[in-house]
Amino acid sequence: MSSMKVAVVGASGNLGVYVVQALLRGGFGVTAITRNESTATFPQGVAVMRVDFSSLESIRNAVVGQDAVVSLTASAGTATQRTLIDAIIEARVPRFIPSEFGLNNRKYRDSRVGHFLREKVSNSDYLIELSERHEWFSWTGLSTEVWLDYALENGIFILNARKHEAMLLDSGNETFSASSLDFVSKAILEVLRRSDKTANKYLSIAEVTTTQSEVINLAEDICGIRFDRSQRSSKELSTILDERLAKGDKSAYIGLLELHFFADGAGHALKDEDNASDLLGLQPRSLRDILERALAFFGRG
Repeated sequence: MSSMKVAVVGASGNLGVYVVQALLRGGFGVTAITRNESTATFPQGVAVMRVDFSSLESIRNAVVGQDAVVSLTASAGTATQRTLIDAIIEARVPRFIPSEFGLNNRKYRDSRVGHFLREKVSNSDYLIELSERHEWFSWTGLSTEVWLDYALENGIFILNARKHEAMLLDSGNETFSASSLDFVSKAILEVLRRSDKTANKYLSIAEVTTTQSEVINLAEDICGIRFDRSQRSSKELSTILDERLAKGDKSAYIGLLELHFFADGAGHALKDEDNASDLLGLQPRSLRDILERALAFFGRG
């Protein structure tokens, strides 16, 4: 269905720029749905609709006639996604991919980090209800584990390449799964292409499974430098996060993710049988390839 018309919300964001390019390369007609006050620019061939995201009518008018809507709003924007969903239903857009692309909210809704997934859980529950009510409507949720290239480029987990620092939690040997932004964008493209296999499902994908230690060792080889290594225990981090959570400090979310993925014994690496990459026909890159691209400006790479 190469002529599919797809509206993208959050098209200028970290993931959005990759998704727009993937859809254009796939031959889809792309419309960027952006805020009225936004000054973002988009590639040639992308139509732009500016809306008031607090107005159902404004959003509905922007998405009428689209075959699908892909939402890439940041976590802070998920609370407004209900209005977007209602507008999609009023406009009778038959396909929707909600803003997920991290932890599987169906699996971890009751975990310690689940507190920060409440809006996504609620939206997924609502989409299930709507798909049962409207036979013409379908949705697909997609969890992608750690955005490894984004995390490394921005010093969020494991490495701060600009400062030549490495940050280990516990032993550094707990396996975790991860994806690059390019891989996630291709997954979204294939979800739309393969609606018959992906409709009304919550899928999980990962490009690689690795450890903190493996990432650091490979990064040092790629950059040709030694990183200053520091280490802390999950017990220490957990105590700090409890104090932040007691104060309502939302920055604790990043720390909870760190515990979720990297703490010894966490056991949250995506199992092969749960990885939908084969279903979507995705070709993963190697860990070295992902790191070479992410660290290109920080050393030899």
